[in-house]
Amino acid sequence: MRLTYKLGLERALPYLLEGKRRDPQKALAEGLVDEVVENREALTPAAKAWIKANPEAHTQPWDQKGFRFPGGDATSPKVRQVAVAAPTMLFQKTRGLMPAPEKILDIAVNAMRNSFDSALRVESRGFTALLGGPQSRAAINTFFFGMQAIKSGKVRPEGERWQARTSTVLGAGMMGGGIAYAHAARGLPVVLKDRDLAAAEKGKGYSATITGKAVKRGRMSEADQQAHMDRITATDDYAKAGGADVIAEAVFEEIGVKEQVIKESFGLLSEDGIYGSNTSTLPISFLQTFAPDPSRFIGLHFFSPVDKMKVVEIIVGRDTSEDTLRKTYDYVQQIGYMPIVVNDARGFFTSRVFSTYLDEGLMLLRDGMDPVAIERAGWKAGMPVGPLQVHDEVSMELTRKITATHRDLDKLLGENTEFGKDNVGVYEIASKMCELSRRGRHWDGAGFYDYDEAGNRTLWDGLGQFVVEDRDVPMGDAMDRLIYRQTIETLRCLDENVLRTEVEGNLGSIFAIGFPAYTGGALQFIRMTGLEAFKARADALADAYGERFRVSDGQMALLADKAAVAAE
Repeated sequence: MRLTYKLGLERALPYLLEGKRRDPQKALAEGLVDEVVENREALTPAAKAWIKANPEAHTQPWDQKGFRFPGGDATSPKVRQVAVAAPTMLFQKTRGLMPAPEKILDIAVNAMRNSFDSALRVESRGFTALLGGPQSRAAINTFFFGMQAIKSGKVRPEGERWQARTSTVLGAGMMGGGIAYAHAARGLPVVLKDRDLAAAEKGKGYSATITGKAVKRGRMSEADQQAHMDRITATDDYAKAGGADVIAEAVFEEIGVKEQVIKESFGLLSEDGIYGSNTSTLPISFLQTFAPDPSRFIGLHFFSPVDKMKVVEIIVGRDTSEDTLRKTYDYVQQIGYMPIVVNDARGFFTSRVFSTYLDEGLMLLRDGMDPVAIERAGWKAGMPVGPLQVHDEVSMELTRKITATHRDLDKLLGENTEFGKDNVGVYEIASKMCELSRRGRHWDGAGFYDYDEAGNRTLWDGLGQFVVEDRDVPMGDAMDRLIYRQTIETLRCLDENVLRTEVEGNLGSIFAIGFPAYTGGALQFIRMTGLEAFKARADALADAYGERFRVSDGQMALLADKAAVAAE
């Protein structure tokens, strides 16, 4: 509320509704602070000097006679225009799922119509009402206690802190180039190696593109850009990649390719180095068999685009040592990313849960729901985009390859995992889309959507062929199906000890998968809903739409202890 009085409504709203941050100089220029000093020691002397030089400052501007709101008061045409447009723009971002921004906007606008003391009372009441709400409790549990648990090392193996001095990235595709960028951005020298020098240089160009944009926007100096680029050495020669404290292997998701590269490159590690395989599909315990020392081998699942997705799923294989896990945890934090540790299993945690969102969208299509309504259900539920659009972006071809890979693994290992057996929609519809040469936006320029030359999309008019049962699925059911599928799969991961802690399940689901942030994460969503209410709704969905929604009493018992918060 004070920001509204200090800056005016239009300038205050980005801070109030979006939590915008400013560096000290910009904050000074915008009137958020009165002075900026060189260091902490200069702060108190400067403050005392400023008070002496500004004796009128003991009275706040809004308590002074003749005070006027910067930019105009509530009757100003410009302010009224902002007040009318803001709710619509806000709803586009929050979808009505987050009560705090709506309450803040209401208080900010009405603060301009009341006295300052009255506005303070309204603000206090609004804050108190929000503080006890389910969204507030979820946010505090996940984004405060949960983040603190990660940062402070509560879920990290005990031992001294470790820091990598050198690194090597194998494979200079989009993922490898992104990992090399992440290393260089935090001052970690990196050798980027590919089969030929041109490919390696192209991977280095990923960093040149990102840093070039930062220079144009004034967020990076040309000198800092050059220093960043100098930390990346592109090569096609293994000899230049030796002695690495960290090796991040990011070659194609094919068993034969992985086997060859791991065997060829493992000897490049320094004496106490760690070897991480970037994969979203292949079991780490299986890939470990190609390493001379499997205890130093671990999974590193980065997410695309690497420069924006600041989370890494660390997968612990059967023979991975605790020492390697500790070093990997420290390395991920060293490059400024959030570590989420999981145990090895088919699909790990994130890929396994993410696939259920894609599949349930296709199950809704099989059930005869209008594709427009399916996409709307995903949006209204709080997901970043609808499931059909997501499938176009990740591509049906990738889905087909993952399915084929797991079948090959079953044959190779003599197993019958039936990985993703509940993903009926993916198996039936995605494979058919590949046959129709509609594998996705980047493969065929076509998928569930048609795309024009400008990149604009319209839903393909041939989707009606996939309807199996023409049901009348209510929007509320569709929203719940998309959210509950992910939540139940996350609970199963916890039950099967794929997930080690609730906090990693919650933070991983939000930052890696895009699960609605207002819930505090997939497992926190169950707590927010209430265990009995969640179980009853899951049973109702199972009765109506299939056993994939069925939750056992044993699984629910994992969360029965109300004191078992994520941070413990």
